[in-house]
Formats: sequence, structure tokens, C-alpha cells
Amino acid sequence: MIFKQQIYNWLIENQNDSNSIYLLGYFNYYGIETKFNEHRAIELYKRAAELENKVAQLCLAEIYIEIDGNLSFKLSNKLANKEYAFGINNLGICYENGIGTNVNEEKAFEMYQKAADLGNVSGINNLSWCYYEGIGTDTNKQKVFELYQKAADLESLDGINSLGWCYEKGIGTNIDKQKAFELYQKAENLEAQLFWLNV
Repeated sequence: MIFKQQIYNWLIENQNDSNSIYLLGYFNYYGIETKFNEHRAIELYKRAAELENKVAQLCLAEIYIEIDGNLSFKLSNKLANKEYAFGINNLGICYENGIGTNVNEEKAFEMYQKAADLGNVSGINNLSWCYYEGIGTDTNKQKVFELYQKAADLESLDGINSLGWCYEKGIGTNIDKQKAFELYQKAENLEAQLFWLNV
């Protein structure tokens, strides 16, 4: 059996490719077998990103949403141009919220649609929210329901919860309190499983 400490030690000794560099940054960012060290994590993510590691670039884009919107937008745009679904979704977030660019709800909707078409669960959930709120498109409660159903079918915690909400409130479907309860219960159980996997 391999333990986290063994993996951490191996990563320290094998900083010769972008995946190992990124993963060591991940361990530092989340305090796995080391103390949480955001500065060290960012440095490692930057090194991996310079080696064209898409996951490291995405992590930086997400971190920079709060501290450097322009850089977050630039990295997200770079990933979107490479057809990386997570980057496309992140670019949608930038357009929706004016991060590193002007607010452009139509462009946000377009990015979420593109990410959803590539099977990105966050893109599917964000696209559904656009249809609910009328962000860059007309409201369409039936599409809200269908998209949350699709996200739930992909075992998305947010999708399952949101589908429960649709059944509870009758959004795009008939009110079904029992179905809503079952979905909320399923989401709670999934969340508990994810918690124990991360312990």
C-alpha cells in the first residue's frame, strides 16, 4: 500500500516533469503531508504552467481570480484557445463577472455552452444557471431542468442538489417533494463519501 507520505517524498525527489511539479504544488496548496503553503504552491504551479501543464495553468487561473483578474483572464483564454473544457468554463466565469475583462453575459453564455458541449460538468451547471437567470440568453425553465438532470446523471454534487431544487420548486417539471428529498439525500451521501476520501 502506498501512503501519502511516500508519494510526497517521491514528488520531492522527482521534480523532472510538469506533472510531478504540479502535484507537489497541489500537496502544498492543500496541506497534504506538509503545511499549507500557498506561496510555494503558486511557485510550483507557475513552473509546471511554464512547461505547458494545463491543470497547473487552470489552478493558477482559479487562484488569480481573487488576486489578479487580468492574469486569470489571460490564462483562461489561453486554455480556452486549446479547447480545454475547464479553461473554457473558467473563461465564462471571467466574462460573467468581469474578471480581467468587461462583463459580457452573451460571451459567458457562449463559453458555458461550449464547455457543456465538451462534457464539462461545471459548464453544464453554469449553463443551467444562465437559463434560470437569463444570463446571456432568455430564461428557459425546461432547459434548466434538463441540464441539471444531465449534470446529476454525471454524478455532479451541484447537479444532484440543483435537480432536487427543481423538483422541490417545480422548475421545468412538476413538484415532487419525495423525488427532491431523495436527490438531496443522494447528494448528502455523496458529499459524505467525498469527505471521507479526503481525510
